[in-house]
Amino acid sequence: MATVANIGAGTGSYEPSNTVVAVEPSHVMLTQRRADAAPAVRAVAEHLPVGTDAVDASIALLTVHHWSDIDAGIAEMIRVARRRVVILTWDDTVFRQFWLLREYLPAVAATDARLAVPITKLVSLLGDVSTQTVPVPHDCVDGFGGAYWRRPHAYLDDTVRAGISMFALTPKPLLVKGLERLRADLASGAWTRRHADLLDMPQLDLGYRLLVSDLD
Repeated sequence: MATVANIGAGTGSYEPSNTVVAVEPSHVMLTQRRADAAPAVRAVAEHLPVGTDAVDASIALLTVHHWSDIDAGIAEMIRVARRRVVILTWDDTVFRQFWLLREYLPAVAATDARLAVPITKLVSLLGDVSTQTVPVPHDCVDGFGGAYWRRPHAYLDDTVRAGISMFALTPKPLLVKGLERLRADLASGAWTRRHADLLDMPQLDLGYRLLVSDLD
């Protein structure tokens, strides 16, 4: 079975079963990992405490936007992997068209644009890359930014927003009017009428992309 190093692993939400080492800089995240999760070490992507060619693949799932030096982080992922580098991220040119950002929260859209790492940048660092669209299912169980596209009431929940970086990093006063407008539109049925086409869709492309680079 191929071995995996999970970089920026967080609590291990997306971690494949064949992960042999997880790297995460946040002590809080590390303490929230399951007892049966892969061994984890506190470190940053830019300086991986993993040997050269130590694993078959290195993965980074919805994390590269948190890195301080994307060039160094990608170089480290390539260094430790023998066969493959896999990155899940999002294309901001697509995501900015999401109804939540376009219609209600332009300040969050601006935050998201600052966070996003351009796909072209990642491709330039990885070299030969295949890019796959990852549509978001309507009942997605995880809580990332676009997860609730068909469940708009969730974005009114303080706890939901606190777990999404584009909200957490946007000053709260800039959210108030947009959230109030969303609440009113949901109460009046205006949101449902305007987005009736979404209600029967099982999944939606919000710009999430899987980049796969084969090294051998």
